[in-house]
Amino acid sequence: MKKSRLATVVGFSVFAFASTASAGPTQQGPSFLAPEHADGSDTLVLDLRDDLSEAERDALAAEIGVPLVDASPHVTDDGQVFLTHAGAAQRAAIQEKLRGDARVEAVEPLVAFDALFTPDDPRFAEQWHLSRVGAESAWNRATGTGVVVAVIDTGVACADDAGFTKGTDLQGTPCVAGWNFVTDDDKPWDDHGHGSHVAGTIAQTTNNGVGTAGLAFGATLMPVKVLAKNGSGSNAQVADGIRWAADHGAQVINLSLGGPFPSSVVGNAVKYAQKKGVLVVAAAGNSGRSVGYPAGFPASSRSVLRIATTALHGSRRGARGRDRGTGRSGASADGLQRRPRKIMASPHVAGAAALLISQGVTAPDAVKARLYDTARPKDDPKLFGAGILDAGAAVGRTAMLHDVVRALALAFLGIGLARWIHQKRGTFVKAGPWVGAALFGAAGLVPFVHALGLPGMAGPAARIVDLLGRPLGDMDLVSDVSFHKFALLALPLPTIAAFLFAFQAKSLRPIIGGLALGQAAYLVSMVLFREQAFFLGTTILTALASAGTVACLWIARVALDEKTA
Repeated sequence: MKKSRLATVVGFSVFAFASTASAGPTQQGPSFLAPEHADGSDTLVLDLRDDLSEAERDALAAEIGVPLVDASPHVTDDGQVFLTHAGAAQRAAIQEKLRGDARVEAVEPLVAFDALFTPDDPRFAEQWHLSRVGAESAWNRATGTGVVVAVIDTGVACADDAGFTKGTDLQGTPCVAGWNFVTDDDKPWDDHGHGSHVAGTIAQTTNNGVGTAGLAFGATLMPVKVLAKNGSGSNAQVADGIRWAADHGAQVINLSLGGPFPSSVVGNAVKYAQKKGVLVVAAAGNSGRSVGYPAGFPASSRSVLRIATTALHGSRRGARGRDRGTGRSGASADGLQRRPRKIMASPHVAGAAALLISQGVTAPDAVKARLYDTARPKDDPKLFGAGILDAGAAVGRTAMLHDVVRALALAFLGIGLARWIHQKRGTFVKAGPWVGAALFGAAGLVPFVHALGLPGMAGPAARIVDLLGRPLGDMDLVSDVSFHKFALLALPLPTIAAFLFAFQAKSLRPIIGGLALGQAAYLVSMVLFREQAFFLGTTILTALASAGTVACLWIARVALDEKTA
């Protein structure tokens, strides 16, 4: 990489360093991203152990003879990524000294990560890429509601602020707070355009009569700026951005960026995000040749879902396209400028992942498995991997499996309970309010509405129908998927609460019994699918769901038993 370019990328602010021969403690220092300053070619990135104390960091700095400068001094929960500035000879000595040091998880040069350019077409009819991934059929069942997707890029045109304006076709797209790792502040607005292109592909406002459509238009964007105005940034910034997004509620992280060399610092950040239950999607590049990083990490690491671009007729390399729009005041790039780019592959997959997560497939491995299983196969797996994304098939299969399994479980458990009561009491359970409550617990007040394709319609009506079409255990997905990892509605807590506080009212017992029966059917599907993320892990969730099934069946038996009703 050219030295002058790295200077622009890194922009390592002028540090008031003492002599490199003298030791120095950890420094907070100014932001290291000021393009007019030192080239940073002799800068090292140190990813320290997360539990390392300040005193231990100071001791480490003293040992290597140079200060450690916090890569993002105003962010306290972004891991322990620090920078050092030293001459070439000293840099090599530091790397050798720290190799194998238990206090240091990774040490590597500061290198550039570049945006991978692709277009956004002006009208939906021309968005062949959305049709190709089955967007229309996917929208009949899911729109990504409740899912937060972090766009780690050049920023996103999410607000009218500080001379920037919100994108013309992002006006109806919600954004949560983000962070700017270039200027180290809370204004991650886009001064380049690439990040807003990416964001638009994922969640551009749709059905608003403006511009184009986004694949997961019901999702929420989290803007994280790690690339500067020239479209470049460093491994330190990218790593900090990934960790920040994982710590602040993102369910999906999109990385439409890359560098030519593997970065352990970025790799560690990706693993950190995965441990937090975040799916990381990374672009493989547009060249059709070698795969960049972080997408180039081995598939066996299971840490990154790597995505390549295909053209209109399915070739490996990207297609040419055009996008359009306007930027107000010259300071805001809203992803709608007219210029040739290539189709954005990674954000399509990030959008498809958001659709699946909004259906309750919240475990990253389960999302990846569903996307792999439903991908359209191609002749050469070396070029196409699992195949070509089919969001429509992925979402459709998920809806079908959920609806069918829960319906069968409800029928099996309901018939079995009725037979047991009949054999014991000689009477049949009378159909009544318990039927509606059972459907609510298993499939929603409007059962199987997702199979009918209603939630894809526009406006508030879609949100209402989407809510009514969900079982009790999935209702928290509509507002915020992050709540779903606690399974407060999925596990039988509501049913147990209803039993404890309302059982004395005989008129409510059929409703309690039906709710318990429906939730038991829902829990059976949880045990079978094992696709939900849980803050204590999948194994514990499966055990709790199994126990919950038994508890719900006992409550249903007691509540529906004619002798107690």
